[in-house]
Amino acid sequence: QVQLAESGGGLVQAGGSLRLSCAASGRTFSTYFMGWFRQAPGKEREFVAAITGNGGNTYYTDSVKGRFTISRDNVKNTVYLQMNSLKPEDTALYYCAPTYQFGSTWYKSFGSWGQGTQVTVSS
Repeated sequence: QVQLAESGGGLVQAGGSLRLSCAASGRTFSTYFMGWFRQAPGKEREFVAAITGNGGNTYYTDSVKGRFTISRDNVKNTVYLQMNSLKPEDTALYYCAPTYQFGSTWYKSFGSWGQGTQVTVSS
């Protein structure tokens, strides 16, 4: 089983930046994809970004391409999400999770969701 702890959220003005972190423990971190998801009030959880186990490939939902960057440090068992040019529509609770893609959809592959970290972007 894997335990996840997200951090780094906060309140920021539109156009600002935040860097989220997700510390993972348990199973061998470098062997699986990791992803970031988010859930805005009243909406379903949605995929944001993913990264392969060795960090060589990254994937993004269209709305964050060019603004967000996912990365990972397999020594620290941590995945990051650098968020620049933030918009009010980025406001959500952000979660990390091991992830996989089936067709065009990304899913959590195993383990439980963590507590998430709140990102609020004011206009």
